[in-house]
Amino acid sequence: MKLAVVGPGAFGIKHLDGLKNIDGVDVVALVGRTLAKTQAVADQYGIPRVCASLEEALAMDDVDAVILCTPTQQHASQAIQCMQAGKHVQVEIPLADSWADSLAVVDAQKATGQVCMVGHTRRFNPSHQYVHNKIVAGELNIQQMDVQTYFFRRKNINAKGEPRSWTDHLLWHHAAHTVDLFAYQAGSPVVQCNAVQGPIHPELGIAMDMSIQLKAANGAICTLSLSFNNDGPLGTFFRYICDNGTYIARYDDLVNGKEEPIDVSQVDVSMNGIELQDREFVAAIREGREPNSSVGQVLACYETLAKLEEQLG
Repeated sequence: MKLAVVGPGAFGIKHLDGLKNIDGVDVVALVGRTLAKTQAVADQYGIPRVCASLEEALAMDDVDAVILCTPTQQHASQAIQCMQAGKHVQVEIPLADSWADSLAVVDAQKATGQVCMVGHTRRFNPSHQYVHNKIVAGELNIQQMDVQTYFFRRKNINAKGEPRSWTDHLLWHHAAHTVDLFAYQAGSPVVQCNAVQGPIHPELGIAMDMSIQLKAANGAICTLSLSFNNDGPLGTFFRYICDNGTYIARYDDLVNGKEEPIDVSQVDVSMNGIELQDREFVAAIREGREPNSSVGQVLACYETLAKLEEQLG
């Protein structure tokens, strides 16, 4: 299978690191706006071609699928463009930054029949898979999830500390991880949601702090705190409070409520959530099936985000 990766930034590189571990997969093109930077990354990973535009990559007959690691504002239109060009596509989270655009991607997937997957990585992290497997087996039921998503981004920089040309968003990007994961783990749709936000940053034009409450149809609740102002431990920390135990997930690592480590090394074939996400994308294409985290499966998350945005005004 031959893939094109669009975006040689922090997350593009994470995908390249994962893809190199998957048998029978070749990245044949890397797309980036700055050719010198793109070429340097392509040389590092042995990618034969670099392109300055998505259109150039889509015109290549030997490209079967595309992974989009581009600015949020381009996700929906580029995902539609890929599918209409006859390519399977995985678009990094978030799918879109509006409800209308989210629906448009779903419509394009239905019309083309292409595999369209969204990078909701938390579904694939071994830590969250461990908890999910227990829930599916009937050993656990979630009572509450308490989640903290904390970064220090008072300037417009990416995960590598480099200047970024677009603005990230706590609601449409970072909250999307938890809104989707909560419904997925609870096994029940979100039926109630509330949000408040702090002051708007004078230069970035976004709220730097946000608090969200969710309730699922089965009664489970979720409290999510998000900040770009946190000068301390960075990342997202998930506390699962269940009827039969407490678990704390930190990306691919898991501990119980007493901070005792839980071995999740045998949960899947890798400890890298991004790699596992990419493996699912490739497997779904090969097997002609809907992937976990397909655009259809995650659509409800974006409906909830739209409702929260309406509340925030």
